[in-house]
Amino acid sequence: MKKNVVTGKIGEAKALDYLVKNKMKILKTNYSLNLGEIDIIAKDGDTIVFVEVKDRGSNKFGLPREAVTPQKQHKIRNVALCYLKSIHSLDASCRFDVVEIIGDEITLIKNAFWFIY
Repeated sequence: MKKNVVTGKIGEAKALDYLVKNKMKILKTNYSLNLGEIDIIAKDGDTIVFVEVKDRGSNKFGLPREAVTPQKQHKIRNVALCYLKSIHSLDASCRFDVVEIIGDEITLIKNAFWFIY
């Protein structure tokens, strides 16, 4: 397994633990379609949260959140829309968060970007 895949899995496990500790209910992990993938789908109260996890050992090459480019956001939005259609909840309250991990520091960035139809 490649190093970045292993790092990604470790980061996602840290993010899952963090989200559960912060009272989010995990609905799906690694929700994947031909269009792309969403790392974590959770519920925060009545809100469906689509979470992108970015993990780096340091910020030497920039903050992990900077890797969630407009192109990546577009893919996540499209996959999120398909998920909402699949559960017949197009009118659900939802948001897009990023969990940024740098070493042992975890930051939850709520509403990191918006849903644009």
